[in-house]
Amino acid sequence: MKIIVLGSGVIGVTSAWYLAKLGHDVTVIDRQPAAALETSYANAGQISPGYSAPWAAPGIPLKAVKWMMQDLAPLRIQPAVDPVLFKWMTKMLGNCTESAYRINKSRMLRVAEYSRDSMNALNDEVNIDYDQRFGGTLQVFRTDKQVDASKSDIAILEECGVAYEVLSRQECIEKEPALGFVQEKIVGGLRLPGDGTGDCFKFTQGLAKACEAIGVTFLYNTEIEALQVEGGDITGVKLADKVISADAYLMALGSYSPLMLKKVGINIPVYPVKGYSLTLPIKDESRSPVSTVMDETYKIAVTRFNDRIRVGGTAELTGYDLSLQQKRRSNVDFVVNDLFAGGGDLSKAEFWTGLRPMTPDGTPVLGKTRYPSLYLNTGHGTLGWTMAAGSARFVSDIISGKATDIDPSGLGIERYA
Repeated sequence: MKIIVLGSGVIGVTSAWYLAKLGHDVTVIDRQPAAALETSYANAGQISPGYSAPWAAPGIPLKAVKWMMQDLAPLRIQPAVDPVLFKWMTKMLGNCTESAYRINKSRMLRVAEYSRDSMNALNDEVNIDYDQRFGGTLQVFRTDKQVDASKSDIAILEECGVAYEVLSRQECIEKEPALGFVQEKIVGGLRLPGDGTGDCFKFTQGLAKACEAIGVTFLYNTEIEALQVEGGDITGVKLADKVISADAYLMALGSYSPLMLKKVGINIPVYPVKGYSLTLPIKDESRSPVSTVMDETYKIAVTRFNDRIRVGGTAELTGYDLSLQQKRRSNVDFVVNDLFAGGGDLSKAEFWTGLRPMTPDGTPVLGKTRYPSLYLNTGHGTLGWTMAAGSARFVSDIISGKATDIDPSGLGIERYA
């Protein structure tokens, strides 16, 4: 089949790879001059299947209010009236129950664990240097209350067969020696040894080159105006100067997917959640993280690349605003300086912002639509890097008419019907 993939972020490029490997003629279209120049450019860097969990959870509404009142607030909501945001938040609040949380987390873990296995196989097949490490994720707790609250997540990890380690303060230091300099600030941690790290931008750029080597065509600097509909199906992609057609179309435009889909009468509850990151050159190895450290208090991840530290986090619900707010840098600045002071050179840090396509239940939207030739691979929120390989392989099998390796129930658009 001839297949058009809309979007050249990590989701679009991994999809192109698996589709091409299945023998399809694949074209990728993107408005940017190269792959991975938007949300995939400078995300937090952790590949964390074990840390896959929906934001919608019991107690989150009250926590959200408290977070917004903190000096270093991990959450900010634009006060302007936005009916799309209001509807999305209503759906999210509806998922803040114990039963919904367990269902949603198990769905996310299903995709994320499959993605980890798919990524491992991809690493064996394609030689891409993306600063990959396989040292796990360490979620650090600053209070005993956080330790107690982690027990519900541990129960779900056990149900889903995800490996974990509950660590004391000293055991945290054994895994991340630099925490020994600030040991009085933590009381313990939860380690997920199956997690890894890596530069998503370097990976996606490398995989795009590998895609080209097996025949994938990339149309960069190409603005997508709309999908063309005729006779109850998608018949082409409207560009500025022409319409190009294929046998199947895959929507992988991240936060911009719902805008394009709305034009053809499909509504998916994906909202852009703005996040920020810093990338610092390493100055002192002994004071730098070994892998990923997630600060549970401030919801900030500090991730190690070979010669850099990536610090990512915070959430702003401000629509499609991509302005780089210097005042929002304080959150990521604080955590890396509080836990790993002197490890990286903050004076040389690159400050970045991007939009993460979030569903109200946390699970991405994968698979078929009511149009026979249109498929979805979007809505991964903060876990696009974690779920990319698995989501792409899963959707590629669906497009190809193959049986999927994982249970498809609850992963598609039908759950919002």
